[in-house]
Amino acid sequence: MIMDGNGRWAKRRFLPRVAGHKRGVDAVRDVVRASVDFGVEYLTLFAFSSENWRRPPDEVSFLMQLFVRALEQEVTKLHENEIRLRVIGDLSPLDAGLVRLIEEGERLTQSNTRLTLTVAANYGGRWDILQAMNRLARAHPERAGRYTEEDLAPLLAMSYAPEPDLFVRTGGEQRISNFLLWQLAYTELYFTDTLWPDFDTKAYLAAIQSFRQRERRYGRTSEQLVADDVAAVPVGRG
Repeated sequence: MIMDGNGRWAKRRFLPRVAGHKRGVDAVRDVVRASVDFGVEYLTLFAFSSENWRRPPDEVSFLMQLFVRALEQEVTKLHENEIRLRVIGDLSPLDAGLVRLIEEGERLTQSNTRLTLTVAANYGGRWDILQAMNRLARAHPERAGRYTEEDLAPLLAMSYAPEPDLFVRTGGEQRISNFLLWQLAYTELYFTDTLWPDFDTKAYLAAIQSFRQRERRYGRTSEQLVADDVAAVPVGRG
């Protein structure tokens, strides 16, 4: 999910942009709870992109402080609800205290299996592919020019998770904005005009219902899918 629209939500209410970000944290809590209820096993939220550093310094500072407070207040609750926390992205520019909270949260929740909640922070899809490619080149320079997808995939930031079934972007924009470029290759895309602070369980369910109506062919034809389904039905011996 790309959580877009916090600033516009606040502007429409004649509030400062930071008010929208605060309300956005409440929406995160709602979506995490709904994901557990819906049986979602992996939820990935794009919290801060590598391009977001271009925003006004005061807003960037507030977002980082908000991230710190969210970790301090929510990690224990995540653990109590058997939710695993992972944070992906280039963490090197982040404050040492924030990185420490991230590492502590990941360690505390690492054995939980009910839901894996991934937060993308200072993340970019191009960065992800490049860092994986550089790691691969360093590990196997002798195979340059002969690398395969299977070689690269384990080095990507989300190698621990299956590729996403559904991508959701709130706020009305219809682009993926450098988010999980490799992983979204066959993902179903869903865009909604709903601003992130208003993205509630009903809006989430609408996205899932839209996904359920899609036919996922992965390069095959509809007729092939039907034939595969028929072949998969066990035949009784009667």
